[in-house]
Amino acid sequence: MLGLPKMARRRPKTVLEMGWACFECAATGRTEHLPTSEDYPDDVVHRFSFTAGGGLGWKISAIATPRATPAPWTIVVVTGAPSWAEYWAPALAALPADREMVVVDRPGYAGSEPIEYVGDIRLQARALLPLLEAAPGQKVLLVGQSYGAAIATLMAEMQPRKLAGVVMLSGFFGVKGPTARWLVGLGSKVLRFIPRDLRHAVIEVSEQAGQLDVMRRALTRLKVPVHVIHGDADDFAPIEAAEALVRETRTRRPVRFERVPGANHFMNEGPVEPLLAALEACLPPRPTWRWPGLPKLRLPQVSLPKLEWPQLAPSRRSVA
Repeated sequence: MLGLPKMARRRPKTVLEMGWACFECAATGRTEHLPTSEDYPDDVVHRFSFTAGGGLGWKISAIATPRATPAPWTIVVVTGAPSWAEYWAPALAALPADREMVVVDRPGYAGSEPIEYVGDIRLQARALLPLLEAAPGQKVLLVGQSYGAAIATLMAEMQPRKLAGVVMLSGFFGVKGPTARWLVGLGSKVLRFIPRDLRHAVIEVSEQAGQLDVMRRALTRLKVPVHVIHGDADDFAPIEAAEALVRETRTRRPVRFERVPGANHFMNEGPVEPLLAALEACLPPRPTWRWPGLPKLRLPQVSLPKLEWPQLAPSRRSVA
């Protein structure tokens, strides 16, 4: 395990805390509430940018775990709304050396372009496709968190090569829980006065339902394993909506559903070990190679005839 910084600060992860962080960033002009570079050395958590796919040309910001040589597995995380990769920084720092992770700020959020709202999930999926370009021999586990679950599904359909699985983590599928209903209702009334990232999140959650048919069709065509991980205490995206999606969608192979007792919508809140263990369970087991044992050869028993040498007659020659 890579060591965590001694003075790493707690990043807000609940909906209300993230909302307040949006106001703080708008007031200070920052794209990160707590810059990761102040808490983690660059060789533990590294922020970088890449050009969006699909010829869109946007600059997309993300954080990653730098490795001297590519790890066998890389975990790509498409975050929810508001989309701030920095909240995954503790998970990146705790990742073992034989794993990599990259977490992206989706288009229209934090340090990613454009400034304008990007409402079409198909457009967002195209923009994030470069994240799936793995190193030779490397496999990718694609994780879509909350609103990002639908986008990750479309990405998997667009570019399945080298993709070993898709994880819908606390997926939001158009059905609002009590917390989401209250926040979206309040945010809709003051939409013109709230910061950009918070405004985009309210619009996304409000308008997602009309795009879910595209996601469902993509889900039916996926050939890679699909894992749904959802907390039964999620009051933002009810677990019943995730269960209904799995039950009502005919997929090429069975979907693995993991119900996490007591977990809320933000599973990257608190200790990161349970989250990393849940993601690790979505990877195929590590193969153990053994040389095949050679069968024992049993030769047939052959009984040879007993040989008797002839007796020679005594010589009659006398000795002088």
